[in-house]
Amino acid sequence: SANEEDWLALRPQEPSPSQCCGSGCKPCIYDVYEKELAQWERAKAKQDKSLLMGKKEQSNNSELNPDTFTAFSVSSVEQLTEDTYQYKFELPGNSSLRLSLGQHIVLRGVVNGLEVQRAYTPISPRNAEGYFEVLIKCYEAGLMSQYIKTWKRGDVVFWRGPFGGFPYQPNKHGELLMLASGTGLAPMIPILQSITDDEEDETFVTLVGCFPTFDKIYLKPLLQDLARYWNIRIFYVLSQETSLEKLPWSYQENTYTARLNEDLMKTIVNSCRRKPFVLICGSSAFNEDMSRYLKAAGIEENSCFVF
Repeated sequence: SANEEDWLALRPQEPSPSQCCGSGCKPCIYDVYEKELAQWERAKAKQDKSLLMGKKEQSNNSELNPDTFTAFSVSSVEQLTEDTYQYKFELPGNSSLRLSLGQHIVLRGVVNGLEVQRAYTPISPRNAEGYFEVLIKCYEAGLMSQYIKTWKRGDVVFWRGPFGGFPYQPNKHGELLMLASGTGLAPMIPILQSITDDEEDETFVTLVGCFPTFDKIYLKPLLQDLARYWNIRIFYVLSQETSLEKLPWSYQENTYTARLNEDLMKTIVNSCRRKPFVLICGSSAFNEDMSRYLKAAGIEENSCFVF
């Protein structure tokens, strides 16, 4: 019957696996679907469509929310390397995202009629007002990348969150060892900035940034600034550079041209001023390798946090 068809048209669509970003968000897109489906079933049983009115798919009040997508407009696009971009989004008035450290937010894109979701970590300082910034690497064949590459100033993009994060507390750890591969640098930046902004926080930090080549290191000026603080050290591990001679002299003494392997990990861990607590962010293969090398270097699993 027509009525039956009306109800079927209103039934929530089950998410496809590509829509789940896989970061363990609460609520996950599947949780949201279950909730909406139950709401639809109640409304259908009572034959009362007004019970569906509470269904907010997305909101425009620019308050970030884990359950619904909120519209934010792109205020600038800056290309950092051949495939990596920094995007700035507007926040109304002088509001701030108020994320805790290293939290990520989930982006929704539609490509060829297919909805995709991915998680990204804002790199702007936690107290940044009126804007937030995200570092994104675009892949040649990536569905989401095809969508992101079309962004220009003024475009509206939908985000929800925040999720995850590392419960950082000043002076809780003697030293943080940060192991970041590529855009895995993103969750480390807000933590570093919160340490350098807080004169009472005397945590030592050793950041190890893994990149293929010198040209592919992101945010060099920011990292150089952070490295000037007495308690921050930054090492670069460049897997595809063959010699240090081509690098600017200021990078030569803290750069390794190799892959980050078990021996190099031992060297770095032994150079830490205190027994480190380790933060890891990269691809799943990178994260697994790092956990293995750390174990060999005598760092227990309960002294590690993986983003």
